[in-house]
Amino acid sequence: MLPLRSAASAVPTRDSGPGSGRTSQPVGTALGCAAVTPGTIVVALGGNAVAPPGERPTIANQFRHTRESLAPIVDLARAGWAIALVHGNGPQVGDELARNEIAADQVEPLPLGVLVAATAGWMGYMIQQSLQNALARAGVARQVVTLVTQTLCDAHDPHLRIPIKPIGHALDAVRLARLEAHGVPVKEEQPGRWRRLAPSPKPAAVVEHDVIRHLVAAGHIVVACGGGGPPVYEDPVLRLEGIDAVADKDRVAAILAREVGADVLLILTNVDAVYHGYGAPHQTAIRHLTLAAADNLLLGKELGSGSMRPKVEAAAAFVRAGGKRAIIAELGQGLAALQGGAGTTITEEQP
Repeated sequence: MLPLRSAASAVPTRDSGPGSGRTSQPVGTALGCAAVTPGTIVVALGGNAVAPPGERPTIANQFRHTRESLAPIVDLARAGWAIALVHGNGPQVGDELARNEIAADQVEPLPLGVLVAATAGWMGYMIQQSLQNALARAGVARQVVTLVTQTLCDAHDPHLRIPIKPIGHALDAVRLARLEAHGVPVKEEQPGRWRRLAPSPKPAAVVEHDVIRHLVAAGHIVVACGGGGPPVYEDPVLRLEGIDAVADKDRVAAILAREVGADVLLILTNVDAVYHGYGAPHQTAIRHLTLAAADNLLLGKELGSGSMRPKVEAAAAFVRAGGKRAIIAELGQGLAALQGGAGTTITEEQP
Protein backbone atom coordinates (compact mmCIF):
# COMPACT_ATOMS: atom_id res chain seq x y z
CA MET A 1 0.00 0.00 0.00
CA LEU A 2 1.05 3.59 -0.53
CA PRO A 3 1.02 5.66 2.66
CA LEU A 4 -1.27 8.65 2.60
CA ARG A 5 1.39 11.09 3.74
CA SER A 6 5.14 11.32 3.46
CA ALA A 7 6.74 10.67 6.81
CA ALA A 8 10.12 10.40 8.46
CA SER A 9 9.27 6.91 9.66
CA ALA A 10 10.29 3.78 7.79
CA VAL A 11 8.64 3.21 4.43
CA PRO A 12 6.41 0.08 4.29
CA THR A 13 7.93 -2.66 2.14
CA ARG A 14 6.78 -5.74 0.26
CA ASP A 15 8.07 -9.22 1.15
CA SER A 16 10.16 -7.85 3.99
CA GLY A 17 8.59 -9.74 6.88
CA PRO A 18 10.43 -12.25 9.04
CA GLY A 19 11.55 -15.27 7.06
CA SER A 20 10.49 -13.87 3.71
CA GLY A 21 13.92 -14.60 2.26
CA ARG A 22 13.59 -11.61 -0.10
CA THR A 23 15.24 -8.23 -0.22
CA SER A 24 12.93 -5.53 1.07
CA GLN A 25 11.71 -3.06 -1.53
CA PRO A 26 9.85 0.20 -0.91
CA VAL A 27 6.25 -0.16 -1.98
CA GLY A 28 6.37 2.96 -4.15
CA THR A 29 9.41 1.62 -5.96
CA ALA A 30 7.62 -1.67 -6.56
CA LEU A 31 4.77 0.30 -8.12
CA GLY A 32 7.15 2.13 -10.44
CA CYS A 33 6.75 5.46 -8.67
CA ALA A 34 8.22 7.39 -5.75
CA ALA A 35 8.93 5.41 -2.58
CA VAL A 36 6.85 7.75 -0.43
CA THR A 37 3.86 9.64 -1.75
CA PRO A 38 4.14 13.43 -1.45
CA GLY A 39 0.47 13.54 -0.45
CA THR A 40 -3.09 13.07 -1.64
CA ILE A 41 -4.48 15.03 -4.58
CA VAL A 42 -7.92 15.35 -6.14
CA VAL A 43 -7.77 16.31 -9.82
CA ALA A 44 -10.77 17.82 -11.62
CA LEU A 45 -10.72 17.34 -15.40
CA GLY A 46 -13.19 19.20 -17.63
CA GLY A 47 -15.54 17.42 -20.02
CA ASN A 48 -14.39 19.75 -22.81
CA ALA A 49 -10.93 18.19 -22.58
CA VAL A 50 -12.52 14.99 -23.91
CA ALA A 51 -14.96 16.61 -26.37
CA PRO A 52 -13.63 20.06 -27.37
CA PRO A 53 -15.97 22.55 -29.05
CA GLY A 54 -15.98 22.57 -32.82
CA GLU A 55 -15.22 18.89 -33.29
CA ARG A 56 -17.57 15.95 -33.86
CA PRO A 57 -17.82 14.14 -30.51
CA THR A 58 -17.41 10.62 -31.90
CA ILE A 59 -16.30 7.95 -29.45
CA ALA A 60 -13.07 7.58 -31.44
CA ASN A 61 -12.36 11.30 -31.06
CA GLN A 62 -13.24 11.24 -27.36
CA PHE A 63 -10.94 8.27 -26.73
CA ARG A 64 -8.16 10.10 -28.58
CA HIS A 65 -8.60 13.28 -26.54
CA THR A 66 -8.82 11.25 -23.34
CA ARG A 67 -5.49 9.59 -24.08
CA GLU A 68 -3.94 12.96 -24.89
CA SER A 69 -5.29 14.55 -21.70
CA LEU A 70 -3.95 12.02 -19.21
CA ALA A 71 -0.22 12.82 -19.33
CA PRO A 72 -0.48 15.04 -16.19
CA ILE A 73 -2.15 12.19 -14.28
CA VAL A 74 0.60 9.77 -15.30
CA ASP A 75 3.17 12.34 -14.11
CA LEU A 76 1.42 12.57 -10.75
CA ALA A 77 1.19 8.78 -10.45
CA ARG A 78 4.89 8.38 -11.26
CA ALA A 79 5.73 11.01 -8.64
CA GLY A 80 3.86 8.92 -6.07
CA TRP A 81 0.79 11.05 -5.42
CA ALA A 82 -2.31 9.33 -4.06
CA ILE A 83 -4.94 10.32 -6.64
CA ALA A 84 -8.68 10.68 -7.07
CA LEU A 85 -9.83 11.94 -10.47
CA VAL A 86 -13.11 13.80 -11.02
CA HIS A 87 -14.27 14.58 -14.56
CA GLY A 88 -16.90 16.77 -16.17
CA ASN A 89 -19.59 15.65 -18.61
CA GLY A 90 -21.21 18.86 -19.87
CA PRO A 91 -20.90 18.12 -23.60
CA GLN A 92 -21.61 14.42 -23.15
CA VAL A 93 -24.75 14.64 -21.01
CA GLY A 94 -26.17 17.23 -23.40
CA ASP A 95 -25.61 14.81 -26.27
CA GLU A 96 -27.35 12.07 -24.28
CA LEU A 97 -30.37 14.33 -23.87
CA ALA A 98 -30.37 14.96 -27.62
CA ARG A 99 -30.35 11.20 -28.27
CA ASN A 100 -33.31 10.87 -25.93
CA GLU A 101 -35.25 13.49 -27.85
CA ILE A 102 -34.46 12.04 -31.27
CA ALA A 103 -35.44 8.51 -30.23
CA ALA A 104 -38.42 9.46 -28.05
CA ASP A 105 -40.93 7.82 -30.39
CA GLN A 106 -38.94 4.56 -30.32
CA VAL A 107 -37.75 4.12 -26.73
CA GLU A 108 -38.73 5.57 -23.37
CA PRO A 109 -36.60 8.67 -22.63
CA LEU A 110 -34.31 8.60 -19.61
CA PRO A 111 -34.34 11.40 -17.01
CA LEU A 112 -31.37 13.72 -16.59
CA GLY A 113 -30.16 12.19 -13.32
CA VAL A 114 -29.97 8.74 -14.92
CA LEU A 115 -28.11 10.21 -17.90
CA VAL A 116 -25.53 11.74 -15.54
CA ALA A 117 -24.99 8.26 -14.07
CA ALA A 118 -24.76 6.78 -17.57
CA THR A 119 -22.09 9.26 -18.65
CA ALA A 120 -20.19 8.67 -15.40
CA GLY A 121 -20.13 4.99 -16.33
CA TRP A 122 -19.03 5.13 -19.96
CA MET A 123 -16.71 8.11 -19.52
CA GLY A 124 -15.21 6.44 -16.46
CA TYR A 125 -14.61 3.32 -18.55
CA MET A 126 -12.94 5.44 -21.22
CA ILE A 127 -10.70 7.26 -18.72
CA GLN A 128 -9.96 4.11 -16.73
CA GLN A 129 -8.88 2.09 -19.76
CA SER A 130 -6.84 4.93 -21.27
CA LEU A 131 -5.11 5.76 -17.99
CA GLN A 132 -4.40 2.10 -17.17
CA ASN A 133 -2.76 1.69 -20.58
CA ALA A 134 -0.73 4.89 -20.15
CA LEU A 135 0.47 3.81 -16.71
CA ALA A 136 1.53 0.42 -18.08
CA ARG A 137 3.55 2.12 -20.82
CA ALA A 138 5.19 4.33 -18.19
CA GLY A 139 6.05 1.34 -15.99
CA VAL A 140 3.79 2.50 -13.15
CA ALA A 141 2.00 -0.55 -11.73
CA ARG A 142 -1.02 1.09 -10.13
CA GLN A 143 -4.60 0.01 -10.63
CA VAL A 144 -7.28 2.41 -11.89
CA VAL A 145 -10.87 1.89 -10.77
CA THR A 146 -14.08 3.76 -11.64
CA LEU A 147 -16.94 4.29 -9.19
CA VAL A 148 -20.37 5.66 -10.08
CA THR A 149 -20.92 7.84 -7.04
CA GLN A 150 -23.86 9.92 -5.82
CA THR A 151 -23.78 13.55 -4.75
CA LEU A 152 -26.00 14.52 -1.85
CA CYS A 153 -27.98 17.74 -2.38
CA ASP A 154 -30.88 19.59 -0.79
CA ALA A 155 -34.21 18.73 -2.43
CA HIS A 156 -35.37 22.29 -1.67
CA ASP A 157 -32.35 24.02 -3.20
CA PRO A 158 -33.68 27.07 -5.12
CA HIS A 159 -31.26 26.33 -7.98
CA LEU A 160 -33.46 23.37 -8.87
CA ARG A 161 -36.15 25.82 -9.99
CA ILE A 162 -33.82 28.09 -11.98
CA PRO A 163 -31.71 26.22 -14.55
CA ILE A 164 -28.35 28.01 -14.86
CA LYS A 165 -25.74 25.42 -15.86
CA PRO A 166 -24.93 25.11 -19.60
CA ILE A 167 -24.72 21.54 -20.89
CA GLY A 168 -24.23 20.00 -24.31
CA HIS A 169 -22.58 21.43 -27.39
CA ALA A 170 -23.57 24.69 -29.06
CA LEU A 171 -27.04 24.48 -30.61
CA ASP A 172 -27.68 24.95 -34.30
CA ALA A 173 -30.64 27.11 -35.37
CA VAL A 174 -33.00 24.16 -35.94
CA ARG A 175 -32.41 22.55 -32.57
CA LEU A 176 -32.44 25.90 -30.79
CA ALA A 177 -35.88 26.65 -32.24
CA ARG A 178 -37.16 23.19 -31.31
CA LEU A 179 -35.96 23.44 -27.70
CA GLU A 180 -37.40 26.93 -27.29
CA ALA A 181 -40.72 25.73 -28.72
CA HIS A 182 -40.82 23.05 -26.01
CA GLY A 183 -39.96 25.50 -23.24
CA VAL A 184 -36.43 24.19 -22.64
CA PRO A 185 -34.25 26.91 -21.09
CA VAL A 186 -31.30 28.05 -23.20
CA LYS A 187 -28.64 30.76 -22.92
CA GLU A 188 -26.52 32.72 -25.37
CA GLU A 189 -23.00 32.32 -23.92
CA GLN A 190 -21.33 34.28 -26.70
CA PRO A 191 -22.84 36.07 -29.69
CA GLY A 192 -24.47 33.36 -31.77
CA ARG A 193 -23.47 30.54 -29.40
CA TRP A 194 -26.48 29.08 -27.59
CA ARG A 195 -26.51 26.20 -25.12
CA ARG A 196 -29.10 24.31 -23.16
CA LEU A 197 -29.41 24.98 -19.41
CA ALA A 198 -29.95 22.46 -16.62
CA PRO A 199 -30.74 22.80 -12.90
CA SER A 200 -27.62 22.62 -10.73
CA PRO A 201 -28.15 22.29 -6.96
CA LYS A 202 -25.35 23.01 -4.51
CA PRO A 203 -23.53 19.77 -3.59
CA ALA A 204 -23.25 18.90 0.10
CA ALA A 205 -21.43 15.55 0.25
CA VAL A 206 -20.26 12.57 -1.80
CA VAL A 207 -22.21 9.57 -0.52
CA GLU A 208 -19.42 7.06 -1.22
CA HIS A 209 -16.48 9.17 0.04
CA ASP A 210 -15.36 6.56 2.59
CA VAL A 211 -14.90 3.93 -0.14
CA ILE A 212 -12.96 6.41 -2.27
CA ARG A 213 -10.73 7.34 0.66
CA HIS A 214 -9.87 3.69 1.40
CA LEU A 215 -9.10 2.92 -2.25
CA VAL A 216 -6.92 6.00 -2.63
CA ALA A 217 -5.08 5.18 0.61
CA ALA A 218 -4.38 1.70 -0.78
CA GLY A 219 -2.55 3.25 -3.74
CA HIS A 220 -5.29 2.89 -6.34
CA ILE A 221 -6.23 5.72 -8.68
CA VAL A 222 -9.96 6.32 -8.34
CA VAL A 223 -12.14 7.87 -11.05
CA ALA A 224 -15.23 9.15 -9.23
CA CYS A 225 -17.94 11.82 -9.21
CA GLY A 226 -18.20 11.72 -13.00
CA GLY A 227 -20.06 14.79 -14.23
CA GLY A 228 -20.27 15.83 -10.59
CA GLY A 229 -22.06 12.56 -9.80
CA PRO A 230 -25.83 12.09 -10.16
CA PRO A 231 -27.50 14.35 -7.57
CA VAL A 232 -29.57 12.68 -4.85
CA TYR A 233 -31.50 13.79 -1.79
CA GLU A 234 -32.50 12.08 1.45
CA ASP A 235 -36.12 10.96 1.42
CA PRO A 236 -37.57 10.17 4.88
CA VAL A 237 -39.04 6.89 3.62
CA LEU A 238 -37.05 5.77 0.58
CA ARG A 239 -33.72 7.21 1.85
CA LEU A 240 -31.71 8.19 -1.24
CA GLU A 241 -33.68 9.41 -4.25
CA GLY A 242 -32.40 10.87 -7.50
CA ILE A 243 -32.76 14.45 -8.71
CA ASP A 244 -32.97 15.37 -12.39
CA ALA A 245 -30.17 17.89 -12.38
CA VAL A 246 -26.40 18.18 -12.69
CA ALA A 247 -23.92 19.06 -9.94
CA ASP A 248 -20.94 21.28 -10.73
CA LYS A 249 -17.93 18.97 -10.93
CA ASP A 250 -15.45 21.52 -9.56
CA ARG A 251 -17.56 22.14 -6.46
CA VAL A 252 -18.00 18.39 -6.00
CA ALA A 253 -14.25 17.87 -6.43
CA ALA A 254 -13.63 20.40 -3.63
CA ILE A 255 -16.02 18.54 -1.35
CA LEU A 256 -14.46 15.17 -2.19
CA ALA A 257 -10.98 16.60 -1.58
CA ARG A 258 -12.06 17.70 1.88
CA GLU A 259 -13.76 14.38 2.63
CA VAL A 260 -10.76 12.22 1.67
CA GLY A 261 -8.28 14.49 3.46
CA ALA A 262 -6.50 15.64 0.30
CA ASP A 263 -3.56 18.01 0.52
CA VAL A 264 -4.15 19.55 -2.90
CA LEU A 265 -7.08 20.24 -5.22
CA LEU A 266 -5.92 20.58 -8.83
CA ILE A 267 -8.48 21.93 -11.32
CA LEU A 268 -7.36 21.43 -14.92
CA THR A 269 -9.07 23.52 -17.58
CA ASN A 270 -8.50 25.11 -20.99
CA VAL A 271 -7.14 28.38 -19.55
CA ASP A 272 -3.62 28.59 -18.13
CA ALA A 273 -4.51 30.69 -15.05
CA VAL A 274 -7.01 33.00 -13.42
CA TYR A 275 -6.64 36.45 -14.99
CA HIS A 276 -7.20 40.07 -14.16
CA GLY A 277 -8.94 41.57 -17.20
CA TYR A 278 -9.35 38.27 -19.00
CA GLY A 279 -9.86 38.83 -22.73
CA ALA A 280 -8.70 42.45 -22.57
CA PRO A 281 -5.55 43.64 -24.39
CA HIS A 282 -3.60 43.92 -21.13
CA GLN A 283 -4.87 40.84 -19.30
CA THR A 284 -2.62 39.71 -16.45
CA ALA A 285 -2.24 36.18 -15.11
CA ILE A 286 -2.68 35.82 -11.35
CA ARG A 287 -0.06 33.39 -10.05
CA HIS A 288 -1.07 33.40 -6.40
CA LEU A 289 -4.14 34.31 -4.40
CA THR A 290 -4.57 34.29 -0.65
CA LEU A 291 -7.96 33.12 0.53
CA ALA A 292 -8.89 36.73 1.34
CA ALA A 293 -7.83 37.88 -2.14
CA ALA A 294 -9.82 35.07 -3.75
CA ASP A 295 -12.89 36.08 -1.75
CA ASN A 296 -12.47 39.70 -2.86
CA LEU A 297 -12.16 38.59 -6.48
CA LEU A 298 -15.39 36.61 -6.15
CA LEU A 299 -17.20 39.59 -4.62
CA GLY A 300 -16.42 41.71 -7.67
CA LYS A 301 -17.70 41.43 -11.22
CA GLU A 302 -14.38 40.59 -12.86
CA LEU A 303 -15.05 36.85 -13.11
CA GLY A 304 -18.55 37.44 -14.46
CA SER A 305 -20.78 34.36 -14.56
CA GLY A 306 -18.48 32.28 -16.76
CA SER A 307 -16.88 28.94 -16.08
CA MET A 308 -13.94 30.39 -14.11
CA ARG A 309 -16.12 31.64 -11.25
CA PRO A 310 -17.18 28.18 -9.96
CA LYS A 311 -13.56 27.03 -10.23
CA VAL A 312 -12.32 29.86 -8.03
CA GLU A 313 -15.26 29.30 -5.66
CA ALA A 314 -14.42 25.60 -5.42
CA ALA A 315 -10.72 26.27 -4.89
CA ALA A 316 -11.42 28.82 -2.15
CA ALA A 317 -13.92 26.51 -0.45
CA PHE A 318 -11.34 23.71 -0.29
CA VAL A 319 -8.69 25.97 1.25
CA ARG A 320 -11.23 27.43 3.68
CA ALA A 321 -12.07 23.87 4.80
CA GLY A 322 -8.43 23.21 5.70
CA GLY A 323 -6.85 22.17 2.40
CA LYS A 324 -3.22 23.17 1.99
CA ARG A 325 -3.57 24.60 -1.51
CA ALA A 326 -5.79 24.63 -4.55
CA ILE A 327 -4.48 25.13 -8.08
CA ILE A 328 -6.22 26.14 -11.31
CA ALA A 329 -4.13 25.40 -14.39
CA GLU A 330 -4.18 24.46 -18.04
CA LEU A 331 -4.50 20.76 -18.79
CA GLY A 332 -0.94 20.23 -20.01
CA GLN A 333 0.63 22.18 -17.14
CA GLY A 334 -0.61 20.16 -14.17
CA LEU A 335 2.75 19.02 -12.82
CA ALA A 336 4.40 22.39 -13.55
CA ALA A 337 1.58 24.13 -11.66
CA LEU A 338 1.98 21.73 -8.76
CA GLN A 339 5.66 22.70 -8.64
CA GLY A 340 4.78 26.41 -8.65
CA GLY A 341 5.72 27.15 -12.24
CA ALA A 342 2.29 27.64 -13.83
CA GLY A 343 -1.37 28.20 -13.10
CA THR A 344 -2.95 30.04 -10.17
CA THR A 345 -2.38 28.75 -6.64
CA ILE A 346 -4.72 29.62 -3.77
CA THR A 347 -3.53 29.26 -0.17
CA GLU A 348 -4.81 30.58 3.14
CA GLU A 349 -1.91 33.02 3.53
CA GLN A 350 1.04 34.24 1.48
CA PRO A 351 3.69 31.48 1.23
